[in-house]
Amino acid sequence: MFWCRVFQTKEEIVVALCDEKLLDSILEKRGRKIKISKHFYGGKLIDEERSVKVMKEASIGNIIGKDIVELAEKNGFISKENIILIDDIPHAQFVKI
Repeated sequence: MFWCRVFQTKEEIVVALCDEKLLDSILEKRGRKIKISKHFYGGKLIDEERSVKVMKEASIGNIIGKDIVELAEKNGFISKENIILIDDIPHAQFVKI
C-alpha cells in the first residue's frame, strides 16, 4: 500500500507517492533532513493498481520508497539511472512533456 496525494493546478497534475511505512519518517543525506510528511504525501492510502493509474494521469510525480519506486520503474514512469538514494531509500521524480 502507498500514501498518495494529488495536487491539481490549472495546467498540471502533481502526484506524491510514498511507501506506507515511510509516512512521517525523517531521512538524512549529507547533513540535510527530509521529512516524508503527511501534509505532502498523506492524502489517501491506495494499492498498486490505483497507484499506477494515478501515475498515468499525473504530469509530474514525486515518489519515495523501495516499493513505489520499483513499481514506477516496472511500469515505465522512471528509469534506473534517475533513482537516487536518500538514507538508503530510493527516490525519483518524473515529468511528462
